Amino acid sequence: METHAEHTTYYTYIDTPVGKLMLAGCDDHGLRYIAFQCGKGAMAPKPEWKQSAAPFRAVERQLREYFQGKRTDFDLQLHPKGTPFQKSVWKALMKIPYGETRSYGDIARAVGRPTAVRAVGLANGRNPLPIVVPCHRVIGASGQLVGYGGGLPVKQALLDREREVSAARRTRPARPRSSS
Repeated sequence: METHAEHTTYYTYIDTPVGKLMLAGCDDHGLRYIAFQCGKGAMAPKPEWKQSAAPFRAVERQLREYFQGKRTDFDLQLHPKGTPFQKSVWKALMKIPYGETRSYGDIARAVGRPTAVRAVGLANGRNPLPIVVPCHRVIGASGQLVGYGGGLPVKQALLDREREVSAARRTRPARPRSSS
């Protein structure tokens, strides 16, 4: 249990363009959960958790920058709970470039288990840190959107936003270099 004073779990809520998110974690260990308030990824704080926004200032700032198109990856201390296999899948998700997608089969091959496509799908679905660990970038082999804790419209919105930002960055003219 996480009731010891040195391992108190804190939580807060933040508003984002894809709805309200709950952030939770131990301030001395890192971010443990990002939970949608709707869909199958919805989660409520446990009674022993303490509400405080203070431990999540960096998370909130980086998520705000992500939604503004100013951040393409995150630099946060993460502390997700999971099996070694799940953690290997989540680590592989973090290597999917911003604005791109991969199939479950691609991730299975990336973790060295090419026949474990269904297990990868289950691990992807149990990702406790959506957006930061970009499980929204995983699609079906046919290219179709499949499953997302925040719902398929949220997954589509995240992918659309990333593609928009990526396209804008590619078409932005290079700034002249100063000669100093």
